[in-house]
Amino acid sequence: MTTILGIPLAGRDVLMVGGGDVTARRLRRFAADGALVRIVAPVLGAATRALVDGGAATWTPAEFRPGAVEGAWLVHTATGDPRTDLDVVAACERARVLCINASDGAHGSARLTAQTRAGDVAVGVVSDAGVDPRRSSRVRDAIGALLDDGALPVRRRRRRGPGRVDLVGGGPGPLDLMTVRARRLLAEADVVVADRLGPAAEILPLLDAEVEFVDVGKSPGSHPVPQQEINRILIARAREGKRVVRLKGGDPFVFGRGGEEVLACLEAGIAVDVVPGVSSAVSVPQAAGIPVTHRGVAAAVHIVNGQAEITSTTRAALADPAVTTVVLMGVAALPRLVEAALTAGAGAETPVAIVESGHTGAQRTTRSSLGTVVADAAASGVRNPAVIVVGDVAAAGFLYPSRSWQEAATT
Repeated sequence: MTTILGIPLAGRDVLMVGGGDVTARRLRRFAADGALVRIVAPVLGAATRALVDGGAATWTPAEFRPGAVEGAWLVHTATGDPRTDLDVVAACERARVLCINASDGAHGSARLTAQTRAGDVAVGVVSDAGVDPRRSSRVRDAIGALLDDGALPVRRRRRRGPGRVDLVGGGPGPLDLMTVRARRLLAEADVVVADRLGPAAEILPLLDAEVEFVDVGKSPGSHPVPQQEINRILIARAREGKRVVRLKGGDPFVFGRGGEEVLACLEAGIAVDVVPGVSSAVSVPQAAGIPVTHRGVAAAVHIVNGQAEITSTTRAALADPAVTTVVLMGVAALPRLVEAALTAGAGAETPVAIVESGHTGAQRTTRSSLGTVVADAAASGVRNPAVIVVGDVAAAGFLYPSRSWQEAATT
């Protein structure tokens, strides 16, 4: 039988015998745990030498002697010589010090687990019937994949210490476009405060029944939960010792008012962090086959909040054929954007594309030009959420002249 223990090695003496590649691999793990590692070996391989030079361990250039195990909490031997490794194991047995024998795990008194982490959760896998590291590694990888997908119940059951807030970018909508860290934080959350856009609808069924879900979604002309109240909710839940995920569409810092929420948390003394997301300013045009930059065509991108005042910088971008202008939340503002572009000197033939509900089954793209886009959008019944792209890269057939982007991407 094998008993699995979680042993904190930070600040504790770990002896490693041997200076080869196995020592280098294991040394990285021990050093990451904060162990005080010392190596006894006649010579060091290049990888181990680099780690020692970097301060990960100290080195005594000598053959192993039994007295070296004194004071060690744990010993690891990987000399490449089975007889020497057994001598190390025997010395550890006499001194009652646990020893990992890398050359023959069955003849050591301890074994390293195949380990994976998700936040502060560490999972170790070891075979109880003989040494089978490849098997353990495959099981570890399978568990790691589930942790990455947020599919395992890692939410804390005992609250200790203060709560915190994590602003998480949800991307343009599909769950599988979120980052691994975002999925992990959602699996750990006690409270999820979510926008209307992004993956909230897909996330909700995956949350534990005990997780509080707060819908603060906004739509054009309708802001049922004002920003000050959202800030208050985040701070209040964190002060209760809860882990709060503020789930936003796209990226929190691209017209997501993420900066305001970070400042509110900091002013209230709440720990806060930000997890980036795939911004709709780039990903939604991409879903329609529109690269926002393209060598020789578009050398810069100007991203605009369509609800804001049209500045001189935006007018200059709209008139510059080397700049792609991407407008978020701009459907209602389309007539004044077009007027501003034409007044600034942009040609009426400048391509415009409007991509609705990008990366979803309801995605639709309307292609037009500055001279006709207002009428074309009205005729098509364009609605939010939509991203407007102005510039030569928005031209129909820019990447795939003979077939649609979706056809080319799937054949």
